[in-house]
Amino acid sequence: MADEETWETLAKRLAALVAKIDERDTHMVERLDALQAMLEEQRTFNQTQLSINTRLETLMTRVFQERHNGHED
Repeated sequence: MADEETWETLAKRLAALVAKIDERDTHMVERLDALQAMLEEQRTFNQTQLSINTRLETLMTRVFQERHNGHED
């Protein structure tokens, strides 16, 4: 009888542990999904920033080729 109660208690504790692990796993998957979305947004932002930087470099090169420090040659 005591052995049966011990096994039943063990089974209940194991079931509770599995439920907690599943809950934590679900939570972590949600966080990873959110992180992945954030990384994609950051990649898009970075690409836009690189494009802006390239255009600014081109513009500044043209400005300084035509003028030096804002004054005509």
